[in-house]
Amino acid sequence: MESERFSNFSFFLVLFASLLVATSCRGHSRNALFIFGGSWNDVGNNNYMETAIKANFLPYGKTFFKNATGRASNGRLVPDFIAGFAKLPLIPPYLSPDNNEFTNGLNFASVGAGALTETNVGKTISLKTQLSFFKFTKNHLNVKLGEAKTKTLLSRALYMFNIGSNDYITFATHKTTEHPSYTREEYVKTVIGNLTDAVQEIHNMGGRKFGFSNLGDVGCSPFLRALNNAKNNGSGCMDEVTVLAELHNKALAKALRKLERKLEGFKYSNFNLFVASKERVDNPSKYGFKEGKVACCGTGPYKGNLTGCCPKTVCDNVNDYLFFDGVHPTEKANYQFAKLMWSGRADIVKPYNLKTLLKKI
Repeated sequence: MESERFSNFSFFLVLFASLLVATSCRGHSRNALFIFGGSWNDVGNNNYMETAIKANFLPYGKTFFKNATGRASNGRLVPDFIAGFAKLPLIPPYLSPDNNEFTNGLNFASVGAGALTETNVGKTISLKTQLSFFKFTKNHLNVKLGEAKTKTLLSRALYMFNIGSNDYITFATHKTTEHPSYTREEYVKTVIGNLTDAVQEIHNMGGRKFGFSNLGDVGCSPFLRALNNAKNNGSGCMDEVTVLAELHNKALAKALRKLERKLEGFKYSNFNLFVASKERVDNPSKYGFKEGKVACCGTGPYKGNLTGCCPKTVCDNVNDYLFFDGVHPTEKANYQFAKLMWSGRADIVKPYNLKTLLKKI
């Protein structure tokens, strides 16, 4: 009997030890997710700013969350899906007062943000400020986990960026008043410079894995089609913004290759959002949409008026639409973009997709 009790006790000791080891391994192998950018990535930071541009009212968020969370879509955004693919919970906004657990990562993105501090100043959280929030986060992690574990966490983490569209929309629509002396190329160089400076600072703090989206064909969004119609009596895309996006994307690819040569251990993924979004605008039915040029929610031409999105102007079937409002994709489109980022082929995301990148040591 004594021998049986000892045998049972030994079994439970072994089982408990194996569970501890498994838990420890899971903890060490987890990849945190730190997210930067504008409205395509913001999950609610602007809700906590008095003067910010916000998406904190219905029908935003209605499809998935059943209430508005601050996400500029009817449901989840790309980072939400990426977190799910990586077996992480939804990553919370940095400014949320309920944000007590941040070892899975944090979201610093802000609706309206640009790489330039002067873009939508006073109404958003600039990239520079987002970076300062990340510095505070690192200090908190050092206190919570200790420097050695924080170093491991930050080196394994993924740093996601989608930023620049707001800079170029501002430049194209306010060029004569706010940016009279810049050429297109000079302005793009400044935007890319600010972005790469932020990347280098994160690298200096221990970051090694970076996921980028280049800019979509923003000039062909319902908002800018409508603005082109109002300003220039045009009936199509706002070509100036499209040209700027193409210049940005070319410069970004070049800058990332340069950083790869320059920064020790720097690895990256660059998703071609321009091609992916343009394909869906031009051929919506191929990707399960009925409408690629008109928004689901809004007023005016192309339903592109951003302030016109309200429960009375929302479409009957959101899944038929590529765009939810004048600029932002529907949850269905966000899922498609996230899936391409996560496991897409080299013709759409390179040199690694995110699934492969996170496995890199």
